[in-house]
Amino acid sequence: MGRAGPGLRRLVKSEKLAHDSLRRAVAALSVGLVSGEPRLDLAYEEDSAADVDFQFRDDRRWPVHRDPSTAEGEPFSADDYAKLVALASVGAKQLFALQQKALQAAKLP
Repeated sequence: MGRAGPGLRRLVKSEKLAHDSLRRAVAALSVGLVSGEPRLDLAYEEDSAADVDFQFRDDRRWPVHRDPSTAEGEPFSADDYAKLVALASVGAKQLFALQQKALQAAKLP
């Protein structure tokens, strides 16, 4: 069984899930520069107005991954990119904590 643990085991045991299909936690989120300011979890309006935006995935096993993206206007710096990666990492940790809390709160028979 994957790292998700007891919550998934209860779902499988209660037959609400055919089998444990999760092997590890996954977080996916967007980050971008909007008017030069790093932002996490961009809404559609922010995304379309962003100077640059990225979709990040993190599965706790590998470093944060970035989907290809381009600058919408001016090129962005390596420092800006590093800030976005750091922001994505913070966001992923928050998502992992929320996922774990939800699994622990699921009280299945």
